[in-house]
Amino acid sequence: MRDRLRRTAEETFGWSDLSPEQLAAMEHLLDGRDTLVVMPTGAGKSAIYQVPALLLPGPTVVVSPLIALQHDQAAQIGDSEAPDAVAVNSAQRRTDSERSWAAVGSGDAEYLFLAPEQLAKDEVVAELRQVGPTLFVVDEAHCISVWGHDFRPDYLRLGHVVEQLGHPRVLALTATASQPVRDDIVDRLGMRDPARVVAGFDRPELYLEVRRFADDDSKRAAVVDWTVAADKPGLVYAASRRDTERYAAELAARGIRAAAFHAGIDRAEKARVHERFLADELDVVVATSAFGMGIDKPNVRFVAHASAPESLDSYYQQIGRAGRDERRADAVLFYRPQDLGLQRFLTARRFDADSVREVAEAVRDHEGPASPQDVDREVGHSHRRTMRSLDLLYDADVLRPTAEGRFDLGREDPGTEEAVDRVAGEFERRERLGRSRIEIMRHYAETRSCRRRYLLGYFGEPLERPCGFCDTCAAGTAQEHTTSAATDAEFPADTRVRHREWGSGTVVYHEDDRLTVLFDDLGYRTLSMPAVRRGRLLTRE
Repeated sequence: MRDRLRRTAEETFGWSDLSPEQLAAMEHLLDGRDTLVVMPTGAGKSAIYQVPALLLPGPTVVVSPLIALQHDQAAQIGDSEAPDAVAVNSAQRRTDSERSWAAVGSGDAEYLFLAPEQLAKDEVVAELRQVGPTLFVVDEAHCISVWGHDFRPDYLRLGHVVEQLGHPRVLALTATASQPVRDDIVDRLGMRDPARVVAGFDRPELYLEVRRFADDDSKRAAVVDWTVAADKPGLVYAASRRDTERYAAELAARGIRAAAFHAGIDRAEKARVHERFLADELDVVVATSAFGMGIDKPNVRFVAHASAPESLDSYYQQIGRAGRDERRADAVLFYRPQDLGLQRFLTARRFDADSVREVAEAVRDHEGPASPQDVDREVGHSHRRTMRSLDLLYDADVLRPTAEGRFDLGREDPGTEEAVDRVAGEFERRERLGRSRIEIMRHYAETRSCRRRYLLGYFGEPLERPCGFCDTCAAGTAQEHTTSAATDAEFPADTRVRHREWGSGTVVYHEDDRLTVLFDDLGYRTLSMPAVRRGRLLTRE
């Protein structure tokens, strides 16, 4: 089987070297197994579905969150000897979408790219049933998990869609998934006894560094000065749209070919920035987190963060865009503790009781179970707002999903106001998780132990000794703050534990004499091991 996979990869795509992880995942798919793949950015996740798709009967559906990302992946397939790849999305004319469906139905196209919001439409699911896919791929699968850093409500329908299609093989792909996120992906997609292929998270070519500042002006000046002097090309991530434009203007004034990128820029300008960066016509793109998902540019020499992002998950994904050619690249965080307050402000959401109330009443008043599309039509809010409320009602056990991917209130209708109260509790749980992720980002920025050990430990990959290729190793503090062997023995990573007051959780990471636990209801907490031992605060479950 491996010989056949290698031969298909080389003859069709020109790939002469597949990694053991790629081959293992491909074999699982050909064996008919659902498969979860966690591999670093740039490790070739797309190949895992592109090659087996040619050896399986029927088309392959790829759910991908960004139209630009769909375009890039389809273009890559178009440059090979593979059958056609087509897309159906909101940016197309209706006639283009009809041609795409016809090409898949006739067998002229093997790959069909869809945005997740398309699958909230009953007619799209009906079309999929007609073409009968044998492989259902969920790209950027961490978006389905409330434990992840980029949760998107539209992903929640995907598990129901899989069942309506007769449960073809499911492949979930992500670069950023700690153990709780992996478990959530499997659960929410309804994956059956999935094979899990988790490649190493380490990117040894990345030099990890944090530069700390007391005030905003000195930090901003340092970002510009460092970027001007750094090897190019590179990416600078900023917290706000205004900051992206300000930094881009300052860099341009210093002779750097720089451009800003954020969600407020029109689609045509986004495409121009993206294309110019890939063509080496720009030295630096200064962006919010809206830029970079799926970008395939091997020679990015640095990723600098002008402010700390909202989570270590997001940070890891963004720095993974550097050094894909396996040459040295720099990942530098310009850190001011007060910036984390801005992240708390940017990520905080107000509980939308009115939307929850209206969605619950729309489901109650609908004749029979309601589809997300039914709810969308009956509630006068934006699609995203409505889907977020529908998801909260589901997670709070107010709504029950049916086999057809619709929702009803089940046998117990708690009444609208009690439903709102239940959802408020679930909403607050998620907010606590978000706030705790920001605190983990603080610990990373302020640690004196090996920065790479901290980063890898967060994703469940132990590093036995300091890496020797980060700023704390260079400063000599990393060796002084290695993990206590006693802590390792008492509470190994991934151990389920119970705290006397905070309930159940999973051990994430050890650092020196501290322990980080992801609690089911509170999110991440870092505990002093002397305090844990003294108060007997933790027990294994």
